[in-house]
Amino acid sequence: MRDQSRVAGRRIVVLGTGGTIAGRAAAGGDNIGYVAGEVGVDALIEGIDPPTGFGLVAEQVAQVDSKDMSFAIWRDLALRCRHWLAQPAVAGIVVTHGTDTLEETAFFLQQALAPAKPVVLTCAMRPATALSPDGPQNIRDALAVAAAPGARGVTAVCAGVVHGALEVQKVHTYRLDAFASGDAGPVGYVEEGAVRQLRDWPATPAETSGRVIAQLARGAGAPRVEIVMSHAGAGGALVDALVQARAAGGDAAVQGLVLAATGNGTLHHELEQAALRAQAAGIAVRRATRCAQGRILARDSDSLPAADGLSPVKARVALLLELLVQT
Repeated sequence: MRDQSRVAGRRIVVLGTGGTIAGRAAAGGDNIGYVAGEVGVDALIEGIDPPTGFGLVAEQVAQVDSKDMSFAIWRDLALRCRHWLAQPAVAGIVVTHGTDTLEETAFFLQQALAPAKPVVLTCAMRPATALSPDGPQNIRDALAVAAAPGARGVTAVCAGVVHGALEVQKVHTYRLDAFASGDAGPVGYVEEGAVRQLRDWPATPAETSGRVIAQLARGAGAPRVEIVMSHAGAGGALVDALVQARAAGGDAAVQGLVLAATGNGTLHHELEQAALRAQAAGIAVRRATRCAQGRILARDSDSLPAADGLSPVKARVALLLELLVQT
């Protein structure tokens, strides 16, 4: 850990987890042939001045390509966030992260922490070695959000846009502005170091987060939750195989299943029947829509519950945490 604080006042903690923002390529002009998670967080913030009146503290929590993000890293990250948020001198936290699973980590942290202070995830679409890297500006913008009066909850900042943990989604494979917030729209924008807020900061009931963080603190393992997509020609073989594996027992037995459904939560009839068999076998099943916008409008007659408007990957996190607090 490196303390770059140059003032005796409030501090912002920067936690590094790897990702493209910490990536290194052999040539400056190569924006895709890089290795993620190569540059340490100390180097990422070198030369970046904190907002006026704040100092910086940097800590490396992990160093991975975010496609390889794990529950173990989520647990470590949440516990380090809890530690720093409890310090009176800490105004907020910035987490440098890869783009691929940023939306899942953001949602996980919001549910686990329900922070009264800001926890701001940021990222980059170009590696640190690029001729024109986007990471430094994204870090500056994230620091501005972490220092903003009244800021709270988990957000993600990329290309000057502030997204809430509940809504943020990666929607583009390559462009610098790769994230969107769907129907809800962004929480705000960062404009030359100033935050222009458009709607409320993210919030989660403290009771929910308290149960989750207690389980994380005691070292509880992650329940296994899988995602299966409905599509033209989909069948039930994958779900039936998961049910059979569960019947065989073992630590890897699936406990939850998220169905990435079409449209307003519809499922291929063979997949639906398999999901009903899984539910009858004791597996928790949720439906989420694979549509990028909108939410499932549930009916009282639905046999398979909907996932409260969450995307499939966030529905998986929500179900994972639901099962976690039941253990």
